[in-house]
Amino acid sequence: MAHMAHNPDKKLDYGRFDFVSKVGLFGGISALLVIISFFYLAVRGITYGIDFVGGTEIQVKFAQALNIDQVRAVAEKQGLKNVHLQGFGDQNEYIIRFQTEAGKTDKETNETQNAAVIRLKDSLNTDLAAFQPEIRRVDSVGPQVGAELKRNGFLAVFYCLLVILIFVALRFDYKYSPGAVVCLFHDAIITLGIFVLVGKEVNVPILAAILTLIGYSLNDTIVVYDRIRETEHAFRDKGMAFVINRAINDMFERTLITSGTVFVSALCLYFFAGGTVADIAFAICVGIIFGTYSSIYVAAPLILAMEKFNLIRKAA
Repeated sequence: MAHMAHNPDKKLDYGRFDFVSKVGLFGGISALLVIISFFYLAVRGITYGIDFVGGTEIQVKFAQALNIDQVRAVAEKQGLKNVHLQGFGDQNEYIIRFQTEAGKTDKETNETQNAAVIRLKDSLNTDLAAFQPEIRRVDSVGPQVGAELKRNGFLAVFYCLLVILIFVALRFDYKYSPGAVVCLFHDAIITLGIFVLVGKEVNVPILAAILTLIGYSLNDTIVVYDRIRETEHAFRDKGMAFVINRAINDMFERTLITSGTVFVSALCLYFFAGGTVADIAFAICVGIIFGTYSSIYVAAPLILAMEKFNLIRKAA
């Protein structure tokens, strides 16, 4: 940076902000967040919804508002396993999730689940008759189907990252691919860690939200990569650090406007939608923040690391 001392206005060539000079600081923060998220998920474990572990979900609406503890007392009286309640709306609509003891065969398991649903319906109509309960939806998933869904879901994420690695390598250059994939892994693992930290369940819709975030983050990263490649052709003699700074500064306003629009839309859904939609919106809000950040401080700066690696390899 000594050349800048002779010409203080030189830094204006690459824009208002020197992103590359902060790569070490933010790179360390990103690595720390990924490690913490990974170990937290490994130790704490992921709370899976009935989509992945099997169980039953009943959505019930009452004509009058009532306390969630009243609904919980009715559900627990049936001796159900792992009862979880989630309220939404004006405190008169709830989702009751529970698991039943698995039978020896799929048929026996289904019979056990059906019997538990009938008992719970009868109990709600009897004990909470004054609140006029209305059963709006009943969903049941067997343990074997849930296990298969979980396996296929995580395989989908793995294959998604693999195809992205191949696509970026063919679309750009080998030095761009690692940054794109590390960026996507960074966004997914941190978002999942925060999602589990706040006590939310991971199910098929949430996995779909994670895949959506991977696609969104990749789109943002590719836009930055395109700009870096265009800038690299125009400023071949300036060095890669200058090129990255210039490219990110050129795209910075566009990135903030695009990400901000998506973030505000998802935030509105989180506050006003409720239920599964609110959980999806929460995951998207978190993912947008880290996806925008990683496109600047994770994906692009890793190009510098690949450049240095290439120089060392050639020197050897």
